[in-house]
Amino acid sequence: MDLLLDAQLAARYNSKSQKARVITENWVSVNLYCPICGNSKVNHFPNNKTVADFYCPSCKEQYELKSKNGPLGKKITDGAYETFIKRITENSNPDFLFMSYHLDSMRVSDLLFVPKFFLTPAIVEKRKPLREEAQRSGWIGCNILFDQIPEQGKIPIIHNGIITEKEYIRQKITKAFQIKVDNLDARGWLFDVLQCVNMIQDQEFDLEEVYGFEKTLELKHPDNHNIRPKIRQQLQVLRNRGIVDFLGNGHYRKL
Repeated sequence: MDLLLDAQLAARYNSKSQKARVITENWVSVNLYCPICGNSKVNHFPNNKTVADFYCPSCKEQYELKSKNGPLGKKITDGAYETFIKRITENSNPDFLFMSYHLDSMRVSDLLFVPKFFLTPAIVEKRKPLREEAQRSGWIGCNILFDQIPEQGKIPIIHNGIITEKEYIRQKITKAFQIKVDNLDARGWLFDVLQCVNMIQDQEFDLEEVYGFEKTLELKHPDNHNIRPKIRQQLQVLRNRGIVDFLGNGHYRKL
């Protein structure tokens, strides 16, 4: 895998966004293997043919690429809000590839694979409608709140310019799929509690520490008036799926 971007491809374009799209999509076509099945390459869909950008010719898994010059940051711009929400709620969205690159060095610095089931409506931010004078007046886009995706769903293919070993990626993907949930409401609760657990710094923690996020969870789930029982329920799910270990007496350990 070569981390260098092909600068010559960008020379024929004037628009910065077009240059970025061409060089990053070309890099994926030339360098990337399928994270799911390990096939040696992924193919590019024809432009405007589908919501995804790439597919694996072996396992048929589909991927959408989001790339950014510089660090990925907390938010990543996406397309139309309603369309994106519909894709999530109908489980029709592809998996994601989030790429950070640097135009000054023409190198890829980070590439993360995020399985599609880690995307929930709670991490999609609705942007303000475009102004009346805009060409697409009233159009509403969205941002993916990247920092709110649980770390278990951010699988580094490249991290800080270092290519990750395939075996490590395979282990991370296997672990991620242990917490796959198809039901959208159940998925939202599970990942919200998982995020709370992730924010606790120590490897071992107790139930009271998770209860400390009660107000945060109330804001995310205003129709639920039994937050603490729901927290205990989700910790049980995380235990059953090998993410935490129950030590007894309200104490847990992150695995």
